[in-house]
Amino acid sequence: MFNLSVPAGSYVVAVSGGVDSVVLLDILSRRNDLKLIVAHFDHGIRSDSSQDAEFVKVLAKEYGFEFETRREELGTEASEALARTRRYKFLREITKKYNAKLITAHHADDVIETIVINLSRGTGWRGLAVLDSDVLRPLTDLTKAEILSYAKKYGLQWHEDSTNLSDKYLRNRIREKLKALSSDEKRQLLGLWNQQKFLKRRIDDEINRLVKKDTEYSRNFFIGINNEEAIECLRYVVDARLTRPQLKYLLHRIHNSLPNKICQAGDGVNIKFSSRNFTVEMIK
Repeated sequence: MFNLSVPAGSYVVAVSGGVDSVVLLDILSRRNDLKLIVAHFDHGIRSDSSQDAEFVKVLAKEYGFEFETRREELGTEASEALARTRRYKFLREITKKYNAKLITAHHADDVIETIVINLSRGTGWRGLAVLDSDVLRPLTDLTKAEILSYAKKYGLQWHEDSTNLSDKYLRNRIREKLKALSSDEKRQLLGLWNQQKFLKRRIDDEINRLVKKDTEYSRNFFIGINNEEAIECLRYVVDARLTRPQLKYLLHRIHNSLPNKICQAGDGVNIKFSSRNFTVEMIK
């Protein structure tokens, strides 16, 4: 059995019904120092998704855990991004309800896939430091093959998501291409991922020291540092609500806008300029 690094406490376990989350739940269920709440989000993208919800409901009952679920009719044309956003909104609500932490079944292959997707979208260096948040992901040291081996060893049952076979979704196309990677290559990539997460935290700490959160900031400060540093500082100022291209555009406006001009940077972020400073308004 795998020894997962999960401190004692209360956790909302995101269970889709697939093998990854079923294995995670089984491993955690063997701990006596954990209070577990099973949460399942039914996105309504597939016609048979209600069967997954029922499967997870029964699974939670068998383990003796509380169960929370929500169904939304996102429809067959819903994007991966929309499904993920709605799922995490639901999961965050449940963690708040139980004063618990969120735990998901992302594994090593998920990490590598996400890195490749981010790089293909031009996310910059932060695209290498993926899945680094307050969400606990204890399976990231395990490969898909190891998870499947565990499930077979303990005779676990799970539901296969039919959308995982569709080339409509970018992740599925990436996953197919990454099958050629060896176990050693995957381990090397995971090592680089952990290094990048460490560097990200160091950079974030330094930005927090340099830029004090406020509503007004000095234009000269952002003009006087190099563009990459300025973009990282701006990202902090706007709570990461802007994309990298939007941040580059905003930096250009900081350099060149006349006083009393207003820049609608995107995603509800408005910037008003004076001759020396700029103020930030973030609309919910």
